[in-house]
Amino acid sequence: MPLGLRGKKKPKSKENSKLVENEELGERAGLAGRSTNKAATSNGGGLPPPPVNLRPKLVFHTQLAHGSPTGRIEGFTNVKELYGKIADVFNLSASEILFCTLNTHKIDMDKLLGGQIGLEDFIFAHTKGIKKEVEVFKSEDALGLTITDNGAGYAFIKRIKEESVVDKVKVIGVGDHIECINGKNIVGTRHYEVAKMLKELQKGKAFTLKLVEPTKAFEMIEPRSKGGKTGGDAKIGTGRGTLRLRSKGPATVEDEPTEFEEKAVKKVDDLLESYMGIRDTELAATMVEVGKDKKNPDEFAMALDEALGDFAFPDEFVFDVWGAIGDAKEGRF
Repeated sequence: MPLGLRGKKKPKSKENSKLVENEELGERAGLAGRSTNKAATSNGGGLPPPPVNLRPKLVFHTQLAHGSPTGRIEGFTNVKELYGKIADVFNLSASEILFCTLNTHKIDMDKLLGGQIGLEDFIFAHTKGIKKEVEVFKSEDALGLTITDNGAGYAFIKRIKEESVVDKVKVIGVGDHIECINGKNIVGTRHYEVAKMLKELQKGKAFTLKLVEPTKAFEMIEPRSKGGKTGGDAKIGTGRGTLRLRSKGPATVEDEPTEFEEKAVKKVDDLLESYMGIRDTELAATMVEVGKDKKNPDEFAMALDEALGDFAFPDEFVFDVWGAIGDAKEGRF
């Protein structure tokens, strides 16, 4: 359905060490009851991060997924800063971190850290492991991959469809970072662009992927996962509030998502996978936030262009997203 009105356009003392051994998480329970910072949500998307002394004073616990002592991090406002804080704790380069999961050390794509962290969530960082180069023969139009990215320049595989072209190449796994396609380095390329590049590869010809798999502890080496069921019902966060990370603008402490927001974000994320071959809960949440108070699809489309114009979403996709938000409001899911 065409949208006619759519417009185009560090030193620390030993007492304060960041690494802690066998620390009880209970001391953090008081953080969960903090009230929502309503003033912060009014900041525009293009505002710079707030000064360190004005950021939410929240402490999160973290480990390397393949095994490490427990570390404490605070004072970050977006995913890149989060990776930097984790890197500082464990004396790594931030570029070594592929992605993070919440409350599990396993490569569980339903627990992938996106745009929100529950105030009691435990963060596990998955780092670069073995590099591998594989040749894939594109025998079908669709490869059976769903791509996402870590918010800091690394696209990686979130799901592999059973019996698909890629599923038959057993060396490729969920969580693998795609570093190069046919010799072209794609580090820094957004997930939707990577998905488009893979889709446009010529059918009936072979292509080469350079991949980096996450570092695995010995007990994590097991038969390859397909990435879980599409649209799993896993909730983000276990506390009574969340820290909302934004690619632009300050982080804000908010109440847990409402039932409407959870259902709408899940449906929009499904639509992103269907139309674009990506999954991105932060992007889906942003689209729901943009659309929840709009009165008609054209108003929504114009607001979406203003907020997320780089994506150049097709009209039919935007209309389906508008419908999903409306269905969630009316409780039709």
